[in-house]
Amino acid sequence: MTSVGSGEIPDGLRFLLIALVAIQIVVQILAFVRLAHTPVDRLVFGRKWPWVLIIVMNLVGAVVFLAAARKPAEATDPLAQGSGLADGGRVAHAVDVLYGPRDDGS
Repeated sequence: MTSVGSGEIPDGLRFLLIALVAIQIVVQILAFVRLAHTPVDRLVFGRKWPWVLIIVMNLVGAVVFLAAARKPAEATDPLAQGSGLADGGRVAHAVDVLYGPRDDGS
């Protein structure tokens, strides 16, 4: 076993550190891009600046933002626009929404 001086880092450890730094930078950039494209009303705190601070802190902050900072988008009912249709019309509209309009025009 060789002794490692204070100024030397073994090659395997050096590679691991470089890989971890590269992963951190990529994940933080991804988190900042997602933050820039996310509307404020979909953010958990309702503001962007707390998330900037959390993302800048470290890799864990960026992962927390990507996993938990955004509220889910509101679901829209595609059949709501056809709610005034008669029962047969609503069924036909539901089929068109699910499978696309029919080619035969019926």
